[in-house]
Amino acid sequence: MAGEQSETQRPLRILLAKAGLDGHDRGVHVIAAALRDAGMEVIYTGLRQTPEAIVRAAIQEDVDAIGISVLSGAHMTQFTKVLQTMRDEELGDVLLFGGGIIPERDKQALEAEGVGRLFGPGTPLEEIVQYLEAELGHG
Repeated sequence: MAGEQSETQRPLRILLAKAGLDGHDRGVHVIAAALRDAGMEVIYTGLRQTPEAIVRAAIQEDVDAIGISVLSGAHMTQFTKVLQTMRDEELGDVLLFGGGIIPERDKQALEAEGVGRLFGPGTPLEEIVQYLEAELGHG
């Protein structure tokens, strides 16, 4: 069942962030609640985070994945900068995924650069939970 953890397996730790000047965070709060309900530990950094601040928080919190929500149209810039900062800090074992209003061609370009799955509005919450559990070896 989703969310159940074995006694020896720690919960997945997921950092969620709003990158750049995007001020819409209702969706990321819904995702955070769904991940918590599934037994994951969620750290939400809040609005208007820089790529450097996001990666610094990920290091400090020892997370398994970083999820970025971008609704401002700056997804190509924000995901690319976070991914580069992760590489600079040697966080190759941390999954970068996200969501927002992202055209399919941009999703494909970002995934080709190394970003994990990008979810659009209306994605079933269980689909996101199952993706993270499968990608991170839980579930």
